[in-house]
Amino acid sequence: MKAIESILAPNKFTPKRQTTPSYRDFCEALNTVDRRLAAQPESVQLLFLRGNLLELADRKPEALDTYRTLLQFDPVHRGALINIGNLLSASGKNAEAHEAFSRAVASSPGDPMCEVSYANSLRKRGELEKARQHFQIALKTDPDYWQAHLGMSSVLCDLNRAEDGYAHRRAAFRGRCIVPLTYRGKQPPITVLELTAIGPGNTRFKNFLSDNIFKRYLVAAEFYDPGTPLPPHQIVVNSIGDADVAASALLGAETLVGHTAAPVVNQPAAVLATGRCQIARRLSGLPGVTAAITVTVPRELLLAPGTLDTLLGYGFRFPLLLRAPGFHQGQHFLRVENMDELPAALETLPGNELTVMQYLDARGRDGKSRKYRVMTIDGNLYPLHLAISQHWKIHYFSAEMADSPAHRAEEREFLENMSGVLGSRAVRALQAIQKELGLDYGGIDFGLNEAGDVLLFEANATMAVIPPAEEARWDYRRPATARVCEAVHAMLRRKIQRVREEMTCRPSECS
Repeated sequence: MKAIESILAPNKFTPKRQTTPSYRDFCEALNTVDRRLAAQPESVQLLFLRGNLLELADRKPEALDTYRTLLQFDPVHRGALINIGNLLSASGKNAEAHEAFSRAVASSPGDPMCEVSYANSLRKRGELEKARQHFQIALKTDPDYWQAHLGMSSVLCDLNRAEDGYAHRRAAFRGRCIVPLTYRGKQPPITVLELTAIGPGNTRFKNFLSDNIFKRYLVAAEFYDPGTPLPPHQIVVNSIGDADVAASALLGAETLVGHTAAPVVNQPAAVLATGRCQIARRLSGLPGVTAAITVTVPRELLLAPGTLDTLLGYGFRFPLLLRAPGFHQGQHFLRVENMDELPAALETLPGNELTVMQYLDARGRDGKSRKYRVMTIDGNLYPLHLAISQHWKIHYFSAEMADSPAHRAEEREFLENMSGVLGSRAVRALQAIQKELGLDYGGIDFGLNEAGDVLLFEANATMAVIPPAEEARWDYRRPATARVCEAVHAMLRRKIQRVREEMTCRPSECS
């Protein structure tokens, strides 16, 4: 039984442990447990082991059924309830997951694992203060429970208490900046160091790193100590994408990549140079590119006498845009029509600093605004989507696409004929932006003016690639998304293959 249980916790990295149990190991352990269950079908311990092994073998529906069978014999088994909640949450069944976590915390109040699981579920539902209280209960029971510190840091950031949150992030990752994740594949894995920020600022690069192919080690980059031994790895993926809110993590990532010879996706130095203000300055001089004047200033400067002269001095004219740094998807992002509206706008935005941006009019002849997204991957451009809306603030999830066949037809044309839709001037501008960015993976959000110039909204490594919903009306989008995903995988293969060739190449062949 000890040998089986060791397979369930194979991923604790130490310098001495450099191997991962194989798929065959999981299957052999599962067969052993099944033989024992045949003689003891009501054994809660064996059923729990079976569920864990099925999860590791990526047989999640069977694992869920096994945990539910276990609950028939022990209705308050905390491990089974939590694992059921995690499996349901991973499949998008958040309401059912929340019910499982609620049962776990009700049956084991004060248990750190139950409290944290329930609190994370509350945070996902937007019940932030209640989530904070349950993280606090977990920490009262176990002040060193790092998952509780991590959850508390996140919820405090959500509550605009970033400084308090950072103290909990330090507690969570002090001495444990490398976190191994489970590998579920049948073949030897590709090992990846994934550099992340603890808190906001990460790219959803994990969507490209299937645990059936990649063995991932998450590294909390801002807490990386150069004396920390790195686990064996074939590639480094820098998932830190937002230079404005994750600069300290990117600096830690810069230090780390200096201690590895593995290829790196998105060099931290390249990402550091993509903050909103910096990228606007860098790209404003490119032919065919109109970049918005962008400055980040102390809140007090916008409340002081002479604010209008200050704004005019930067080159701003009304209307202008105001946003709180570090937020995305339109959160804390306002358009201000004139000076009279400025004080009220400032009252609604959090933070000691605010970013002021020139408003770029991306309306077409029909009066609707358009925002294009093109991904830049390994030196090539790939159209991802077009959002069309009556509103100036455009995001795909809130744009007028689902109910407009005409808008979807226009998007389809863009996805299938990007150069023809944008025109040669805009395509050359995008190529120039891509070259200046120097990113292996990134994205460009932009509009067009009547002259065919690119109206640059954003260009950085934070852009997410989200698969279209399952409805048939989105079928036309799937090939474009698939091309982007394949381009990312091809980039990973190319980088890894080049290292393998260098390692196997004899000196006489390389001279």
